[in-house]
Amino acid sequence: MSGSEAAQRSEGSMTVTAPTRLPSKTRVQQVGLAIAMIALVACLFVEIPGLEPVGVRMLGIFIAAIALWVTEAIPLAATGVGVIFAQVLLISNDALLPVPADAATSASFFANLANPVIILFMGGFLIADGAAKYGLDKNLAAVLLKPFQGSARMSLLGLMLITALLSQFMSNTATTASMFAVIIPILATWRDPKMRAGFALAIPVSANVTGLGTPVSTPPNAIAVGMLTQNGIRITFLDWVLMALPFMAIMLTISWLVIALLFVPKGQPMELDLKADFNKSPAAVVFYVIAGLTIVLWMTEALHGVSSNIVGFLPVVGLLAMGVMTGRDIKQLSWPVLWLVAGGIALGSGVRLTGLDTWLLGGINWDAMSTTVFLLVVVVVTILMSTFMSNSATANLIIPLVLGPSIMVATDDVTLAVIAAFACSMGFALPISTPPNAIAYATGHIPQRSLIQVGAILGAVGAVVLALLMPPLWAFLGLT
Repeated sequence: MSGSEAAQRSEGSMTVTAPTRLPSKTRVQQVGLAIAMIALVACLFVEIPGLEPVGVRMLGIFIAAIALWVTEAIPLAATGVGVIFAQVLLISNDALLPVPADAATSASFFANLANPVIILFMGGFLIADGAAKYGLDKNLAAVLLKPFQGSARMSLLGLMLITALLSQFMSNTATTASMFAVIIPILATWRDPKMRAGFALAIPVSANVTGLGTPVSTPPNAIAVGMLTQNGIRITFLDWVLMALPFMAIMLTISWLVIALLFVPKGQPMELDLKADFNKSPAAVVFYVIAGLTIVLWMTEALHGVSSNIVGFLPVVGLLAMGVMTGRDIKQLSWPVLWLVAGGIALGSGVRLTGLDTWLLGGINWDAMSTTVFLLVVVVVTILMSTFMSNSATANLIIPLVLGPSIMVATDDVTLAVIAAFACSMGFALPISTPPNAIAYATGHIPQRSLIQVGAILGAVGAVVLALLMPPLWAFLGLT
């Protein structure tokens, strides 16, 4: 085998290909790496008035994380664990440089890799993978779509509702892939490219605007819950769902109207050829029971008092113990996403513990800015950032800042964290903005201009609804 070829080794029944060359870097990635390295070195020697040395080092870590997450110079998960490693080396009680006597322990930073929110997310991931493994996602979609047949616009609504339902307990990416598996054979039979584009667009749009409905449905939600927990604020699974429902209902309705008006002719008839064949094997039945029990326990947390984080470990233990899911399934979990979330939680913790948040935000006259203006600025900036970079990376950077103690706006931390997390899911105007967009664009049915048009309209509407309408509505409903 030549040096340019990959070395291979056998691992069980799988062949693992090991690269022999390091990945090449684009000019942007090279700049990101350079900024990160300069920030990490400079923070060791620079003194900043009003900021303790550990705060200066945390600032270097923060700038490095921004540079690496924005440019994706290294994998996002690598930046996440890199943040934890840098914190251990520079600001923990085991740091290589002098730190205060009350510095956070290295164990507390490593513990972010097993944060209860990570366990919650792990359970959600395993249920999502099990739904795909036993065909529950595709069959459920086929069954639920049948009542919406007859009218093209009603079928479009049904497609969006089913996508919205699945995205509550599956990742947006898995939901989008599952729904396209159902709809692609049908799209291929249609002659009208405009209507094909509309139905193809409906899937990523509904996955994005409603994939924020539970703490386990998208990484920014987990990051927000984790950082609230670190601030001593506990938000239950059901509380999050109740806050998300009105926003999702409004945005899903507006999304359906926009796509229907732009792409689907009024009065267009439609019949869908949908078939469902549920897996009735004993293993599948056990999966249905455990997954259903987990979801019920999540939704009734206020009644039984068991934390949703603890409930999230139930499917992990139960499905493995029953042999329904195996070690191979555990290997296939989205560990990079879990590590990314852990890094984001650790970043927020470090910013708070070193006083960096107070220093960063203390120079701004928050009293001169109304709550409404502040929320609108946060939402618009977050949507713009998440349009061009990872939603998770955006959440890791924005949420620690808006929860800073120097922000004295007339609203509570829960509202700030939830609004920032929701805004992260509203930046989807480009094929690169989210994995659902990339999957949909790769089908070839969606022109990029259509994706930009719909994403820009819904992003603007979402910003207004989120910043201006939701806070008073949540307060009226007694949720905040």
